[in-house]
Amino acid sequence: MTVSSAPRAASFLAISCVGFLATAPAAAETPSGSSTPQDRTAANQSDDERNDILVNGQRERSELQGAKAIAPLVNTPRSVVVLPKDVIEQTGSTTLADALRTVPGITFGAAEGGNPVGDRPFIRGFDSQGSTFVDGVRDLAAQTRDTFAVEQVQIVRGSDSTLGGRGSAGGSINIITKSPQTTDFVRASASIGNADYKHAAVDVNQYLGNGIGVRVAGMWHDQDVAGRDAIWSRRWGVAPSITIGLESDTRLTLSYYYLETHELPDAGIPYLYTVNNLPGTGEIYVEPAIGRVTTIAGVTGTVKRDAFYGLKSRDFRDTVTNQASMRVEHDFGGLTLRNTSRFSHNRQEYVLTQPDDQQGNVFGTNPASPTTAGGLVWRRSNTRHGYVEGLSNQTDLFGMFSTGAIKHSIAAGVEFSWEKARRGTYAVANGSTLSPRCTPDALARFNCTSLFDPNPNDPWINYASDASSVATPIAKNPFSTQTQNAARTMSAYAFDSITITPALILNLGARYDDFTSKLTPGQPATAPDTFTVDRNDKLFNWQAGLIFKPSRNTSLYASYATAATPPNSLLGEGQEPNALPTTFTPANVALLDSLKVEKTKSYEVGAKADLFNEQLALSVAAFQTDTSNARVTGPDDTVQFIGKRRIRGVEFSFNGNVTPWLSLFGGYTHLDPKIVDAGFTALTAPAITAGGVTLQPAQRVLVPSASTGRQAPQTARDSFTMWANVTPVEGLSIGGGAFYMSRVFGGYSDNRRATQDAAGAVTVTPATRVRVVTVPDYWRFDARLGYAINEHIDLSVNVQNLTDKVYFPQAFTAHYASIAPGRTAFATLGVKF
Repeated sequence: MTVSSAPRAASFLAISCVGFLATAPAAAETPSGSSTPQDRTAANQSDDERNDILVNGQRERSELQGAKAIAPLVNTPRSVVVLPKDVIEQTGSTTLADALRTVPGITFGAAEGGNPVGDRPFIRGFDSQGSTFVDGVRDLAAQTRDTFAVEQVQIVRGSDSTLGGRGSAGGSINIITKSPQTTDFVRASASIGNADYKHAAVDVNQYLGNGIGVRVAGMWHDQDVAGRDAIWSRRWGVAPSITIGLESDTRLTLSYYYLETHELPDAGIPYLYTVNNLPGTGEIYVEPAIGRVTTIAGVTGTVKRDAFYGLKSRDFRDTVTNQASMRVEHDFGGLTLRNTSRFSHNRQEYVLTQPDDQQGNVFGTNPASPTTAGGLVWRRSNTRHGYVEGLSNQTDLFGMFSTGAIKHSIAAGVEFSWEKARRGTYAVANGSTLSPRCTPDALARFNCTSLFDPNPNDPWINYASDASSVATPIAKNPFSTQTQNAARTMSAYAFDSITITPALILNLGARYDDFTSKLTPGQPATAPDTFTVDRNDKLFNWQAGLIFKPSRNTSLYASYATAATPPNSLLGEGQEPNALPTTFTPANVALLDSLKVEKTKSYEVGAKADLFNEQLALSVAAFQTDTSNARVTGPDDTVQFIGKRRIRGVEFSFNGNVTPWLSLFGGYTHLDPKIVDAGFTALTAPAITAGGVTLQPAQRVLVPSASTGRQAPQTARDSFTMWANVTPVEGLSIGGGAFYMSRVFGGYSDNRRATQDAAGAVTVTPATRVRVVTVPDYWRFDARLGYAINEHIDLSVNVQNLTDKVYFPQAFTAHYASIAPGRTAFATLGVKF
């Protein structure tokens, strides 16, 4: 660890492409001259395997894609879900979050505090926001991703740092994008529906001959949100790509991705109670204040589904994503050398109203005063502006060879990456300096609103401060207050799927990462200069699995894998429980030296089978994931790395064709997600004074955290998803989806308090109330009806949330829960030729 002063100027990042050549014993060349993981697998299959055909062409066989995909799914010793493009299209999923809701075991977290808004999936109880990849390259920035350029989504479950690098404690998500093909086609669609839903997409591929293919995917989207007041979302994007050398030994692919979004963001519904105004005693589940609500003053009203507590005149969210990639590949017989370079720049700006319940305004704290009698919501504003830049270069060597009778399918590579994230805030006077929050002046300035009848059209005005009457535009805070994170990663990795006998396969992998991160905290405008802290962590992770194959299309396996999450792993782009300190004090300097890498281990056993002529893939797995070194408060009121978490569970997945007229996708997951040790919570015993003299200063006392022994937050015990598509007659398709999520918890707190006497003896009063923030379980049903008029034109109608169910897909730790859209119906006209 080092600490140094630094100027305010931004650094310039640069990297030159890195490549290396390798030779190996030659093997038979694939017909296309392009070595894909599936080609490499086919090279070792029997003639019967290679001659298998699709059932009615209904669904393409879903296999892993990418340089590190060294074996087909049935021979991969871990739980992997491949979400194919036809399921994404049939379900009408236009965003990554929509698509991932069809996968069991994935829950979603809301934006925490001032952290950025964006996709925040949890896999096996762990936040995977920073473990999302595009074509195998880390896509760090928090963003709301669209599916218009997506070919498939791969979800690897279990500790996964060997595959992707730092993080990935519960798994990772890899998005495979559309690329040029050797055929000509045009696919276009236009949709229109309720809540002013409008969507258009196009996907054009042109083979120009001489090995040159060009592909362009584009999208435009505009909608309000069904069942919600005032909310809207607009976005558009384009993704062109060109490949030179298709069907040859050497290929060059250039691609670009652009996505621009604008929206009025929606935080949802506040929780009803705080820990201080909970009615009754014992453990009390606190849910969002929806439906009939009675305040502490006895006033009863109805909070409708469309209640929106934000402000049209203040709130916004704008994002822009730019991503440019270059990939060069060359085949050496049975091996392929690939070099991938990518530059990305992601910008995000927003002012987001969080309906804050933490001050007790929703239920109320004292019925004697209108400002504390409840029925009010403070419009807390969370603000952010900033960008994330990344420059990556990966070189992979992958393919197949044999050493005697033993067959190897290998992948090895090196990675170099540079990342920079810079963020600041907007100057907004939102009443945060007032106590209580909802004073008559706060109501007059619309910093608070009615719980039962909020008005998003309130003429809110920004002032210089809560005490000022001078109106001022919302502006960015001074440049010196912005925080910058930077990171450099150097990695090397290798994988080998070793076929010892046709019935026994050994899968091995190892990765080494050298990760250095730097933090330059924002300082007040009056500060003379900034300072920089940096840290270096060297990470080694490995995985091993053994597969036994009773038959060609079935397998039994056992595996072990590790993950490592170093301090500052997310560069401030998500919930960072192990962040570098932002103030330069002796205690924080000591903390920097004591920071530890969070370690995770996964144990898994399972079985897989490809049935019905390999058209239906089934898998079942049982697993345990243990995390240690989690950063918590120790019993001596210092930061210690004693936190532990344990996730046990079973998973069952299905994907493919049951009959020529029925396809299924989905599964069931049961988890036992437990916080084994959450450390301690500090209580303050107030000072003892007499006659204006302090007899005893305030004291802090540590008590075990209320979270210890409880269910891990943002994680459902049970989840089930199923999407079915039936084609009873030629041209007609009927689809339906059922999605279940059990109760999800946001966080825990209690009302323990500390007091002291004149002698300084501290007494801790045990808790009489435990606040358990939660959202209830729910079922959601979707439906689709499609008809192909001819080979060029088709029509379909999707209905999402068919029963108009009121449910909450995201639970915030303390303040609010995100509410899902109501019934959304849209018709789509598709054209292809």
